[in-house]
Amino acid sequence: MALLISCKPSSISNISFPFILKKKQTSCKSTKMGSFSSNNISCCVSTSSISTVMAQRKLPILLFDVMDTIVRDPFYHDVPNFLRMPMKELLECKHPTAWIEFEKGLITEEELTRKFFKDGRSVDMEGLKNCMRRGYSYLEGVEGLLNSLKENGYEIHAFTNYPIWYQMIEDKLKLSNYLSWTFCSCIFGKRKPDPDFYSEVVKHLGVEASNCIFVDDRMRNVEAAIELGLKGLQFENADLLRKDLSLLGVDISTNESQELTECSS
Repeated sequence: MALLISCKPSSISNISFPFILKKKQTSCKSTKMGSFSSNNISCCVSTSSISTVMAQRKLPILLFDVMDTIVRDPFYHDVPNFLRMPMKELLECKHPTAWIEFEKGLITEEELTRKFFKDGRSVDMEGLKNCMRRGYSYLEGVEGLLNSLKENGYEIHAFTNYPIWYQMIEDKLKLSNYLSWTFCSCIFGKRKPDPDFYSEVVKHLGVEASNCIFVDDRMRNVEAAIELGLKGLQFENADLLRKDLSLLGVDISTNESQELTECSS
């Protein structure tokens, strides 16, 4: 069974949205917390609008790691063959920090090409990227699970350590049909399991940390989430994740399953 870890209580609550866009008016009926106007569009943020929209958000909010949680990671499965070396040799030869810097958006793809191997040898970066593209695929059962969660109205975000190449994943697999690429390390300049990254995620979402469920295949990332008060699930496979989400009260029923239930009753 997939590892289910309960959350620790959290006092984090920082509402940074929503902004309600309206046609420009001379006044705002409810008490303003802040406003701006541009090109005849005014934005009025009010206590009443925040309460209404927050009440409409379906909780919990779901945060998914991507590589080897939603998408097969070609780096471990395909790249060693492409580079014609075993994984052990690849790990010994690659630059110790270049990939991490690339994931955090600190260096460009061109800089990664120059630094990929610590001895300075060249790498066919376009060939490597093509290898990665070919290797991206949904893990078994995960796309169906994401679709069920979407159909049931859950807010789903990617929370991933990955470089700008996440766009290659999107181009091939269209994850945005199910989730938002909100929390990518290359955008925020932070990587899991950095506690600051988790704190920034919760702050951005504007909910209690305990109203978030985080799913990741790496245990240390799950543990870091729990330390910040999120609920954490270690991913093993889609079937076990369905069961664990159900235990946490997440509705993953589909119209098809509901019809089957009605027919059998």
